[in-house]
Amino acid sequence: MLKTATKLAAGLVAFTVTAAAAQDAGRDTVIATVNGVDITLGEMIVTRAQLPSQYQQLPDDVLWEGVLDQLVQQQLLAAQLGEPTAQIALLLATQKRSLMAAEVIDRLTNQAITDEALEAAYNARFANAAAEEEYSAAHILVDTREEAEAVVARLEGGADFAETAKEISTGPSGPNGGDLGWFGIGMMVPEFETAVIALEVGQISEPVQTQFGWHVIILNDKRQKEAPTLDQVRDELAAQIQQEAIAKALEDLIAAAAITRPEPGAFDPAILKNIDLLTE
Repeated sequence: MLKTATKLAAGLVAFTVTAAAAQDAGRDTVIATVNGVDITLGEMIVTRAQLPSQYQQLPDDVLWEGVLDQLVQQQLLAAQLGEPTAQIALLLATQKRSLMAAEVIDRLTNQAITDEALEAAYNARFANAAAEEEYSAAHILVDTREEAEAVVARLEGGADFAETAKEISTGPSGPNGGDLGWFGIGMMVPEFETAVIALEVGQISEPVQTQFGWHVIILNDKRQKEAPTLDQVRDELAAQIQQEAIAKALEDLIAAAAITRPEPGAFDPAILKNIDLLTE
């Protein structure tokens, strides 16, 4: 009984020490050493964050061991190289520049994309925008004007539009009765769009020629296109704000910078493919 109590007490002490250490751990906390080279908690966190999404779903204990093993093995292999090669030094320099630029972009984005900025962008685009019409139409597509005129005569004689489209239309919508669903301005070729706009609901057009052939069109319905809600276009507006913020920042930075560039023709652009230069 005494031995059991002693083991339990020792276990509790070990747990307390481990928990305290974990609680006090920071990015510079050394987790392991490999021949005197430290592997820190920060390095493990960065490595885990870069794993593909399917690996990030693994249990924490599995990832801990996997990431630590990976870093230990990498350090063992890296030590065999000694000093970085010129190619590695160049890669590190370009990756450092890219990562630092990405960090600045993240900061610009976080500063620029606010609720106020999103609302202002939404109002600028949609608050005073003129209402747009949307149209619901169907068509029958044939190869010649004569065929289209025969279709018009058939419909005027009482034939059902959808059944006629299923029977003779050569367009992909034919099996669906020629139905094209709802569409707005700019979504159809100009000749087709012009004919649709001129129709009244329920009216059938005269033959209309486009690059696809000859159409007979019926306007099934039309409506005012409602403006999207802010939530529906939030991502789109955020991307717009981000692009504008980055463009403005770059414009200001370029204007204030001392930049030199080679004269046109000073280098053959094909030199970028010369990998051998990296090993010289």
